[in-house]
This record gives sequence, C-alpha cells and structure tokens, in this order.
Amino acid sequence: MKILEKRSGTEKNTEEPSAAERRSQIARKVLENGKVLVAELVEEFRVTETSIRRDLTLLENAGRLKRIHGGAIPLPGSTRTDSFAEKMELHIKSKERIGRVAAEMVKPKDIVLLDSGTTTLQVVRQIPEPLRSSNPISLVTNSQPIAQEVLNWPSPHLTILGGLYLPDYQATVGPQTLGQLQELMADKVFLGTDGLTLGSGATTANVLMAEVDRMMAERSRQVILVTDSSKIGRVGFVPVKPVSAFHILITDTNAPPDIVAAVRDMGVEVILV
Repeated sequence: MKILEKRSGTEKNTEEPSAAERRSQIARKVLENGKVLVAELVEEFRVTETSIRRDLTLLENAGRLKRIHGGAIPLPGSTRTDSFAEKMELHIKSKERIGRVAAEMVKPKDIVLLDSGTTTLQVVRQIPEPLRSSNPISLVTNSQPIAQEVLNWPSPHLTILGGLYLPDYQATVGPQTLGQLQELMADKVFLGTDGLTLGSGATTANVLMAEVDRMMAERSRQVILVTDSSKIGRVGFVPVKPVSAFHILITDTNAPPDIVAAVRDMGVEVILV
C-alpha cells in the first residue's frame, strides 16, 4: 500500500512494508530486543493480530525464532540474518529504481566490479541492451546470481572471481578472491551494504564479505554505493569503508534528510530515486 505524505509543501510517496519485509523486521527485532509481543507488532505494523501470528508461525518454521504466549523470543544461540533469497524480496521496488539509475552510469569500454548484494544484482538487470552484446563492457564479480544473470546475455564479457563459496551470500570470498582483485583495476565498482551511518560508514555482517568489498573499492577509480533507505541509520558487524570513501550514493527518497545532507557535506554525490 502506498501512502502519500505532505512535507514542507511537497508530496512524498512511501510504502508500507510487504509481508516479506515485515517478517524480516520482526526477526531482526527479536534478535535485537530479546523478545517481541504480538500486541506491539500489531500496533507498529498496522495489520491484524491474525497476520502477525501467521508471521510468527512462518518465522518459527524457518528457524528464525521461538513462539511463546503472546509473542516470540530468539532461538538459543541464533544470530541468523536474512538469506540472499529473502533479501531479494525486500524493498524490491526501491532496489529496481536504484538499479536503473546506477545502470545508466555504465558506459562502453567500462570495466565494472560488482559485489554480491541484491541491489547490485538489480544494477546488472537494468544494464541497457546495447551494452549486453559485442563485448562493449567487462564485468567482474564474486556473485553467483550476478554471474548467472550476465551469462544469459548475447555476448557476455565476464570474469567470475574464485574463492571460498558462502551459500548464505551466494558469493566467493577469501585469499583467492582478494588475490585476483589485486591483479586488476576497474573504472567503477557498485557496492551494496547492510548498514550505513555517518560514524561507522558502510558496514556488513560478515568479515570475509567486508574484505572483498574493501578490496573492490580500493581497485576502482569510482566507488558507487547502492542501497535502499532501510539500511541507512543501521550499523552492521564489520566496517567496510567510511562515507567519505564513496564518490556516489544512490538510494531512495525515504532516506533521512539530515543524513543525506550530511553525506553531501562530505563531498559525496547523493542521488535519490
């Protein structure tokens, strides 16, 4: 459902979370708070108690939490984040818009690095048809889904980085991946993130993924961060790069205005879509 808000004389479109997004947020709240209550979730998400109880049942069946009377608690020892397949469904419309704008930045003869984020996958999916044939661009990635997408092009010029495969990220990491990155230089890199704050910069949940993203940024002339606004204000487990290390940030119009202004003050171009 879309909601129309008026702020300072301008209209702004926002979207209520989809069922998949709502469940992702509930699972995260359980981990962060140690407990959630059905009544509080009903009030926060403005859905029926039946919908929330269904969400909790699905999350329990997926091993994300344990249901208790009136709410839910974490499973003992659980630190699980969303899987790649689950992340694919989150904020998909925003990611598609971000990907479309980012793809317009790719020019003939570019060498482009792409990390394993679900938003960077949308960048590849939005690459214009003329750039998909006759090898006008060269793509390098550690992402299996991105590689599969590009291999369906008429004439792909693709380098797939080897290394240790992480199923949850569907990507390669480790010394072999880093070693291959050290041997090249790219025109542009498109990076996703699990969190972005002014103090911690771009962050991610996995140490090995952070190493790859960091190296990709260092081996590129232009560093472009693509992320939906839900990640802004969140801090992941491992820092990747400070905000000032990025040349361009592409996000959606729901990004907090104060943070957008501060990022621009750091000399980073911010594009809102």
